[in-house]
Amino acid sequence: MGLLSFIKDAGEKLFGGKEVEQAAATAAADPAQQPNLEALNAKAAAAIHTYIETQNLGLTALSVGFDGATGKVTVQGQAPTQEASEKVTLCCGNVASVQNVENLLAVSEPADEAQYHDVARGDTLSAIAKTYYGNANKYMVIFEANKPMLSHPDKIYPGQKLRIPAEA
Repeated sequence: MGLLSFIKDAGEKLFGGKEVEQAAATAAADPAQQPNLEALNAKAAAAIHTYIETQNLGLTALSVGFDGATGKVTVQGQAPTQEASEKVTLCCGNVASVQNVENLLAVSEPADEAQYHDVARGDTLSAIAKTYYGNANKYMVIFEANKPMLSHPDKIYPGQKLRIPAEA
């Protein structure tokens, strides 16, 4: 799937992102601070790993790494479907302080990749559905494609990236 960019300041606050950023800046100036940065990166990676696991996407051998200096998450392991792999990318990217996600998951059942939409202020799932499918009533297709990260069709926020599957 490769590398996907996200808005760094939007998303779930799973760990102390500002603390990791400060530690990265400090470690760049003082290499003796590198162990502290590594510990914070590991803590952030563990929080993201736990968040992914709570989505019950059927992954195996999941490995998550985080680099606080660049805001990059790297995920490896096995995903059962392309959809599950894409949802992992969204889980990671829609976390505050994450700027890029490198998805290296192997997919058991490959399929065409979905499109993505960056939510802007004033967007609704109906408006997004109208844009991509020509029919506002297909908003539930987008909602279902982004579950369980979305809990309700009205709960989207600016900066969030949504998966837009091919029209069925």
